[in-house]
Amino acid sequence: MEFFKNVIHWLPDLLAAAPLTLLLTLVAGVFGLVSGTILALARLSGSFLLSWPAYVFMFVMRGTPLLVQLYLIYYGLGQLMPGTWVRHSFLWPYLREGLTFALFAYSMNQAAYNAEVLRGAIQAIPKGQIEAAKAIGMSRFQILWRVRLHLAFCNCLPVLISDIIILLKSTALASTITVLELMGVARVIQRQSLQIYEPLIACGLVYFAVVVVLTNIMRPMEKRMTRFRKGQK
Repeated sequence: MEFFKNVIHWLPDLLAAAPLTLLLTLVAGVFGLVSGTILALARLSGSFLLSWPAYVFMFVMRGTPLLVQLYLIYYGLGQLMPGTWVRHSFLWPYLREGLTFALFAYSMNQAAYNAEVLRGAIQAIPKGQIEAAKAIGMSRFQILWRVRLHLAFCNCLPVLISDIIILLKSTALASTITVLELMGVARVIQRQSLQIYEPLIACGLVYFAVVVVLTNIMRPMEKRMTRFRKGQK
């Protein structure tokens, strides 16, 4: 009974850290989606100067652990910015915080995965639909925006939503670079209370609740954007 009381006792402190976890997820998710779209288009552009750098970036980011990327960006960029001009500039309040580096690392990692998903979704669009768009006089930009990207997003939306959920749970790694999100607060509680399991279980319950809420929010959007599939079956 005492065990469950301790779990409940730490829930308010962990719930207070949930907004930061959501901030990491939403900001990195948005920037990752925008950057991933640009990368996917670069991969499919047919230009060596665009497709090759995009391929290398996606290959490296998808082929290395996220934790390694976090450490390299947090400690590596920190070593590249030792000058006093940085400390006295308006950027220092942001560059000295681990949150800035975490947002950058998560955004780049998410961009690589989103780019690969979107690339496959764009390539899977039937050629007949592109030819039909050309036949009615659509410009290249209209075909890209209203046909290729629209259909690609609709087709891969379930995968993108799953990636957002994975990103949410991956934010626990941000605690390793001094970001006090859910896992970071749970570790602080462990050190202060000398309790090992209770804070972790409370943290897991909060993660689970956030995942359930996000899933229920995104499910109607997914159904709305993929409702055209019912007519294809």
